[in-house]
Amino acid sequence: MHQQESLQLTQTVIERLADTQDPRFKVLMTVLITKLHEFIREVDLTPDEWMAAIEFLTKTGQTCTEKRQEFILLSDTLGASMQVVMAAQARASATPVVAAAATEATVQGPYYWAGAPQREMGSNIAQDVAGEPAYYAGRVTDPQGNPMSGVVLDVWSGDGEGVYDMQVEGQTEMLARARFVTDADGRYAFWSIRPSYYPIPMDGPVGVMIKKIGQHPNRPGHIHFKLSAPGYVDITTHLFVANSPYIDSDVVFGVRDSLIVDFHYQNPGAAPDGREMATPYWCAEFDFCLAPART
Repeated sequence: MHQQESLQLTQTVIERLADTQDPRFKVLMTVLITKLHEFIREVDLTPDEWMAAIEFLTKTGQTCTEKRQEFILLSDTLGASMQVVMAAQARASATPVVAAAATEATVQGPYYWAGAPQREMGSNIAQDVAGEPAYYAGRVTDPQGNPMSGVVLDVWSGDGEGVYDMQVEGQTEMLARARFVTDADGRYAFWSIRPSYYPIPMDGPVGVMIKKIGQHPNRPGHIHFKLSAPGYVDITTHLFVANSPYIDSDVVFGVRDSLIVDFHYQNPGAAPDGREMATPYWCAEFDFCLAPART
């Protein structure tokens, strides 16, 4: 009898959506209600467990600030962000074949800060950031290998210990962030630091969840990129440091093999852009590919 009543309740709730004027909203809510009710039945959820879930989500919202997005962190650590990213990139591309040629997207993460300054090609965007200097260079092409000029690259990372400017109390100036525009040959180049692995914030409800799961809290070393050009699928992606600790167990499931890059150690001397380096540094080369968007 209980099972029949439970199924009837699910149907009754769904029927309340009959008059909605938004077809997509109706689809989303119908599936959400169906799966949520199925979950409650499948695990035989208790009132105490449901209240604990409500309190967890409440604390997650209360932890969010202008510079901290705990819900993004929750989405990332549950693998939900990567599911959405992969589906979105495949959906936006003109054809599956073209989509397969494009640079793979990954999670944005909670530390994106819109409005980074545009800098000249070859600039050092981490002059006031601790860490080992690194030179980044490469091209942006279409799937046929043609260079793409005018592509905007929005770049950001933490410092040499994985700390982002947004995490530093009182820090109002952007650090290790900039936007670049590819030249006529589709090239980009800039200086920053070799990124380090780091733990996600563990002082909030997501941290409590991670500890209970028994999962380590670390992300491998990486630098973030957003690439955009009219008529092409925008991508948000990373370059991951090859052999970084946790490269095989990223806490937010963001590593994709195609995005792992060898950082080559260089002795002091003339750098690829002619700059004379008095200290050792690293070089990382990577070519991005953008897919045409659906028309």
